[in-house]
Order: sequence, then C-alpha cells, then structure tokens
Amino acid sequence: MSSKIIEREIISLPEQQNKMIISGWGSDVFDKTTVEKITYLSDGLKVKGYIAYPKDNSKTYPCIIWCRGGYGNAGAIDKFTARGMFGQLASWGYCVFASQYRGNDGSQGHDDFGGDDVNDVLNLIPLADEIPQTNKNVWGIEGWSRGGMMTYLTLTKTDIFKAAIVLGGIANLRCNAEESKFMRRLYEHSLGNFTNEEFKKRCEERSIINFPEKLSRQTPLLIIHGNADERVLPHDSIDLSYKLLELNFPFRLVMLEGGDHFLKSHRQEVDEMRRKWFDRFLKN
Repeated sequence: MSSKIIEREIISLPEQQNKMIISGWGSDVFDKTTVEKITYLSDGLKVKGYIAYPKDNSKTYPCIIWCRGGYGNAGAIDKFTARGMFGQLASWGYCVFASQYRGNDGSQGHDDFGGDDVNDVLNLIPLADEIPQTNKNVWGIEGWSRGGMMTYLTLTKTDIFKAAIVLGGIANLRCNAEESKFMRRLYEHSLGNFTNEEFKKRCEERSIINFPEKLSRQTPLLIIHGNADERVLPHDSIDLSYKLLELNFPFRLVMLEGGDHFLKSHRQEVDEMRRKWFDRFLKN
C-alpha cells in the first residue's frame, strides 16, 4: 500500500471567517493548530484530503483518521469547516488525517461508497511519516454518517486503531433503504446503476451488521446516535449493538434524546464524550 503527500497548502481564511472559527471552536483552534489541504496518492489515484496538527513540535502526538459523510461532493469538507473541525481535534493534542475520497473535490477516480474507496482511508496511514509531530504507533479513527460505515469497514481490515468513534453511522444499508427517504435516494444515487442482485450484494458487502465478527477486537468502539435521527435511523446502531453484545465486543452505545442526524443540540456533550474517549485510549 503506497501513499504519499504530493501537494499541501496551509489553509488561510479571510479575517471574518477566522473570527467565526474562534467563536465556534475556540481560540486554541485558531492560535495553536495548523490545518492543510492536501493531495495524496491512494492506489495510484490523486485524492484530496486534509491534515491537521498542533503547532508545538517539541513533542509527538497520537494520530486520528476522520471519515466524512455524504456521497460525491455532497458532504465534502470545505476549507472553513476543515479549519474548525480538524483544528479542534488538533487542539486536543492529535494529528489528524482526513480524505474526501476518490472522485470528490477534484480527486481522481470514482466514489465507490464503501467499496475500493475504503483504501483511501487506509492509505492515509503512511502520511504520518511526513508529519514530524506524529506518534505513528498510536492511532484512532472517527466517522460520521457514511463516514461511520467507512470506519466500520476500515476496522475489518486492520488492528492498528486503539480507539474508534462512530456517530450516526450507517450499519445496515438494506435495512434502512425503505424506511428513510434520504437513505433511499442516497443508495439509488450511489449504488443504483446495477441489477437487483448486484445492488443487493453491494449493499450487503457494505453493511457491518452482516459481519460484525470481522471488526477488530483491539479497537474499543464508542457509538453515538440521536434517537430522532431521520436520515440514518437509530436502529442501525441499536441493532449493531445487539450483535456486539453477543460477540462480547468492547463497545459503548450512547443514544441522545431528541438528537437529529447532526446532533446539533448536543454538540458540547458530544465533543466532551469524543475527547474523553480518545484521551482514555490514545493517551494513557
């Protein structure tokens, strides 16, 4: 698995947006971190993404891979959002690596919605060689929505991660397709150019509910879901949790009352849970 950064640009925002970053994420995010937009090689394709790290290079920091949601350019992370979200993680004392996935944001290839593009997540790992602040022996991973699906699939392919967090994550494509109009449109757009049998097979191959035993048992998993989520329905996480209980898998499930897909009304609570989970397993 070869991968390297071939382009990198430090994100610089207009003054008004800088003030919004400070207001929304805090002064440490703006003052003490660097966020870069990058192009890296994944399976020979030029793929766009981001890296973030603390400015203090007197020590090394654990690494976190962050998996975005959405399909295609819908859900792609813009520079402003990257500066805030990834800067926040960096301000907690982590080096962050994120992919836009192949086919998106000017990347080469085609977004395969949990197929070959899972390699775009795995191929972020070697990028740590090019960031002096990284502790390359300690890795965590986090994914929201479709990024939760990408996280689950990644955890079937490597034991490198010491902690994982999934928020509003897709665990069962086939199950939700009829119950959520949003998911039906998403599936038809991303996986719909196939026969019924091919469509069914591709859905099953991307649904961790069908093979939870393949998840890395070395990776404690925090699952967070809003119980008012109308996009990825709450039972995705609940149904998976029953499977994980049967397997005696190390996990925690948190269902947030009234939480929508983006958990907007629980932001502070969610950030606190995320930080504590990563600190517990990546810094101790």
